[in-house]
Amino acid sequence: MDYSDFLATTARIDSWEEWLDEWSRTARVHVALAQEAQRGGHRRTAGEAWARAAVCFHFAKFVWVLDAARSRAAADEAIAANYEAHALLDPTAERIEAALDGSRLVANLRRPQAPERPPPLVVLIPGLDSTKEEFFQLENVFLERGMATASLDGPGQGEGGYELAIRPDYEVAVGALLDELDGRPDVDLERVGALGVSLGGYYAPRAGAFEPRLKAVAGLSGPYVFGDCWEDLPSLTRATFVTKSHARDEEEGRAKAFELDLSGVLPRLAQPSLFVTGRLDRLIPWEQTARAAEEAPNGRLVLHEDGTHGCANVPYKTRPLIADWLGEQLA
Repeated sequence: MDYSDFLATTARIDSWEEWLDEWSRTARVHVALAQEAQRGGHRRTAGEAWARAAVCFHFAKFVWVLDAARSRAAADEAIAANYEAHALLDPTAERIEAALDGSRLVANLRRPQAPERPPPLVVLIPGLDSTKEEFFQLENVFLERGMATASLDGPGQGEGGYELAIRPDYEVAVGALLDELDGRPDVDLERVGALGVSLGGYYAPRAGAFEPRLKAVAGLSGPYVFGDCWEDLPSLTRATFVTKSHARDEEEGRAKAFELDLSGVLPRLAQPSLFVTGRLDRLIPWEQTARAAEEAPNGRLVLHEDGTHGCANVPYKTRPLIADWLGEQLA
């Protein structure tokens, strides 16, 4: 998001209870700008404003589990704003729904402009309480390099999390998405990769170990055993995991966190795999990601000495690196 939005919004917040309302207030500033631009016929300006609104609505409810109804209302506004941005900036984007366990997963599919042949596909996997609405700019990094993207709300994430809880076997979500896309002529399902961010950095290699349709995987700041991080996680993160895993209380949530464990899984990950992290990560210690890279048969570790969690402070290093690597693997 825009750093000025971050400064202005957080300056108005004195307590965690105010977080959702103040970020929603900022989001509505961008909604008003989008609507004004649309009335004036400025489609790109409107689309960019809708994209900013979507991110602000998303972070309004991010790890904010004080009121489920208000959190979902903000999430719905983020979804709606993101689709407004799609309509103006990438009208070929599609909403994909895939069935799983009597419920559904939802993904946003985007494709590069005028490819010479069906492009490879990269499944973008969010982390804890991250969602597909967070990934518009990240998607563009892959699209500009000739790859299609499918940003996925899996179990416990966004629209996939209202009925489906976080689960360790994330390959079922990736498999359901690829089953839904099967037979499409506009993406090459023989060339599919995945990138997972934060907790998604556990999901992506786990999926690759059991889903042979994934030809390469990348994990950014992912845990090896999420439960090992539990005691040092912020209380907001723990509370969110309890909610998204549908646990009864923190004790059960902690037990479920230990189920997210790559022990014995990584030897199955025969595909090329890239693990990226930052030495300054205070959420998932860099050693967790390094251990995964060491155990993966074809794993490669990139450690940014100055990187924080998700290397969010050095995206100009991390995003092109991962996109170029996946592009090479899927070429």
